[in-house]
Amino acid sequence: MAEFDAIDALLAAAGQGVPLPSAEERRRLREELNLSRAQLAQALGVSPSTVGGWESGREPGGEVREKYAYFLEGARTKLDAAAAAGAPADAAVPVPAAGDALASGDDSPADADRTVGPDDADVGVLSVPQPCVLCGQPARHQVEGFTQHLDPAECGTATPAPTPPEEPAALLKEPRQPAAARKSVRAVSGVKVVPVGRRVQAASDTPDLIGSAVAAALAEHAGDVEAATAVLVKRAIPDAMALLDHTRKGGRYDVVAHPWLPDILRKQTARGADQIWEARPKWTRPELPPGEHEITALDINGAYLSALKTHLPLGQLEHTTGDHHDRRRAGLHLITPPVWDHDTVLPNPVGNRDEPGPLWVTEPTLRLLLRVSGPKYGLCDPPQIHESWTSGATEGLLEKFRIALKDARDRAISEDDTVTLEYVKAMYSKFVSTLGESNYNRELYRTDWMHLIRSQAFANLWWKAHRAYDEGLLVVRAMGTDELHVAGDWRAVFPEGRGVAEVKVKDSYTVGNDPDQPPQPSENST
Repeated sequence: MAEFDAIDALLAAAGQGVPLPSAEERRRLREELNLSRAQLAQALGVSPSTVGGWESGREPGGEVREKYAYFLEGARTKLDAAAAAGAPADAAVPVPAAGDALASGDDSPADADRTVGPDDADVGVLSVPQPCVLCGQPARHQVEGFTQHLDPAECGTATPAPTPPEEPAALLKEPRQPAAARKSVRAVSGVKVVPVGRRVQAASDTPDLIGSAVAAALAEHAGDVEAATAVLVKRAIPDAMALLDHTRKGGRYDVVAHPWLPDILRKQTARGADQIWEARPKWTRPELPPGEHEITALDINGAYLSALKTHLPLGQLEHTTGDHHDRRRAGLHLITPPVWDHDTVLPNPVGNRDEPGPLWVTEPTLRLLLRVSGPKYGLCDPPQIHESWTSGATEGLLEKFRIALKDARDRAISEDDTVTLEYVKAMYSKFVSTLGESNYNRELYRTDWMHLIRSQAFANLWWKAHRAYDEGLLVVRAMGTDELHVAGDWRAVFPEGRGVAEVKVKDSYTVGNDPDQPPQPSENST
């Protein structure tokens, strides 16, 4: 019968797929060849986190399964031959050279699909990746002279791209010199410079406002750490504004500090809130697989500090209508969010919202929804945009401000300087919280900025949850801006430490029962 021909053809073509070794064996074969996930992913045409998922037990399908099986068989043959010959088998499998400059080594969100054009005057594209000033990993863009990742969720998570074999990246733009001359140059440390307007100046000539304030407070209180900390935290807001002014000297953009605000940004009642939904996650996985699970609650360091890297509108917000998003602008958008069908494994990008229908969201939330609904992820339908309040925007507006705070924080951690650490934390947290209507900050009144920075912190946490899921971890909870509960080998996914690009353990606990252990009788059993 004709109606069954298609089914017969499907059954004839169906197969069980090429057999693959265990997940542990897949990882062993790659690692014994000294190949990174990024190198293998590039050769197979997938993302590094996809390779990580295969090495955690997930199964590839289709044509890529055959390619992966071919690599694994070739890797085993190469290792067996090397073992028989008594020679090391660390020669890397050739990887296509095309696209080396674009290999980020990570499938965390990045603006790889972003087109940098003449309207992005503050963003430059690097021909060769250079270390990000925040996390040290290779980045392909510069913002106002600073090499860094365009997407905050990518920062600190990328695996270094392979270095082009011709010559070290640091020498690509320098005239070639005789070998002896090059050795002598390397022996002498260079002068670190920072951009100041059109010029650069030595970093040592840049005033250290944070260090000077800490030293003065300690001197004033005869070295009393608690007293110095208290007085510095108390003046954190004006000091943060002074630091912002200092870092904005020579900036490309003029900021409207007290713009007219639309009604959606005004409080509905004296003690109420405005109409902006920040998408704060408060999500718990409804069910875990059978068995006993070791859960680790991870603390995301410097959540608001990282969120200072977001697209901020410069001028007064302007109203538009229609289902259109302009990436050169940023602000607030009335949208109908898409249906989210993944609550069992991942939080909803718009957070916990019970009421249906349109709602006002910020730029980070909209960009998150647009990305996860795109062809790369395909997790939901695109949101429908009804109207927007936006202005021309830049992602680098607070970059020097953030770098100054981050550098001071890093130094304080390395030197076990609790005074500076608490001072810096108060500066960036209070800066964000007083951008709206506050009697403590009269210099900058940008309620829209406050909502955008907070929402960026929530979006960053969502991307970390997605990365954990993509790497094979069980995502159990996502709370606020800085708390993520996972089960599995999280250290293989996130670096542990106190740095901004690292995480630390907040708590650990056990959920479920070991199926191999018999149930324990209760005290009331007879």
